[in-house]
Amino acid sequence: MWGRLRALIVKEFLAIWKDKKSRTVIIVPPILQLLVFGYAATYDVNHIATAIYNEDAGGASRDLIARFEGAPAFERVRTLTREAQFAEVIDSKEVSLIIHIGQTFSADLLAQRPARVQLIVDGRQSNTALIVLGYASSILNRFNQDWVAAQGLQPPPTSLVVRAWFNPNLVSRWFVVPGIVALLNLVVAIVVTALSVAREREVGTFEQLLVAPFRPWEILIGKSVPALIIGLAEATVIIAVAVFWFGVPLVGSLPLLYLGLVLFLLATIGVGLMISSLSRTQQQAILGAFLFIVPAIILSGFATPIANMPLWVQDITLLNPMRYFLIIVRGVFLQGLPLDRVIHLLWPMALIAAATLLSAAWLFRHRLE
Repeated sequence: MWGRLRALIVKEFLAIWKDKKSRTVIIVPPILQLLVFGYAATYDVNHIATAIYNEDAGGASRDLIARFEGAPAFERVRTLTREAQFAEVIDSKEVSLIIHIGQTFSADLLAQRPARVQLIVDGRQSNTALIVLGYASSILNRFNQDWVAAQGLQPPPTSLVVRAWFNPNLVSRWFVVPGIVALLNLVVAIVVTALSVAREREVGTFEQLLVAPFRPWEILIGKSVPALIIGLAEATVIIAVAVFWFGVPLVGSLPLLYLGLVLFLLATIGVGLMISSLSRTQQQAILGAFLFIVPAIILSGFATPIANMPLWVQDITLLNPMRYFLIIVRGVFLQGLPLDRVIHLLWPMALIAAATLLSAAWLFRHRLE
């Protein structure tokens, strides 16, 4: 039995490597997606095109403007001389933020009166606008604190102190890159296994499996093990790149992360083998794979929080193994979650893996009979 399994596993590895489509899926997409998501998929907003309209000649306004110019998130591209220019620079998307300082700004501060600063933001991209307002508000708050301290004035009775746990600098890459471990392994495991039986049918070797002394569960193992090994290898490379290239901290247990990874891969491999057993051509297998991959990513919480989805959609996500592993991989990377904090995420993936692999075995048995 072990000799037959070893021969089938080796044969599957050779078939994957010799097939151009499978080899491309294993090598090219992970590299491209790792670069794209690592560098381009970011929630940070940098080099915000800013225009300044300063009607005040005092030192306080110059100090405030210097703070915006010294901030790496803002880039001064225009100096306005009249309010009529506001619509022009916003409508043309030349700037995303206009800072308007009134004539009495410095005088009001010196007289201990409320001094107003007008911020005009391009709201056509609502998420970006909120981030820009957050950055600008933090600079204004810091300016207020420093002004009160420099003038020896009584500070306000309430002071807001913000601390970001697990990601002190709020670097969005720390949130995005660990999720790539789940995303790329989902794609690779599903596509590789979905192509396996369909490839056998196209090249004419499926009939040889019918007459070979293989049991259905042996064929299932023989086609699952290569995908599992490839997935673990892909994940190891991505984890190494995340830690040593992108500088994402891995503060949790690596064995716990791999335990979740194995269960996640088994669940996705089961889905891929089900798709493969139902497909007669590789084209059908690829279409079936992406029919599962796209909803799985959307319903995983990779880009949008599951809590923001309708309740009936949240119930559907309970069937998605990526939903559970995404929490594990981000929790292990940034929070250092222990086993007792993720056990409720491991057993659902184990159930999904058992259900999909048993379903795939049933389909294999009926296809081979």
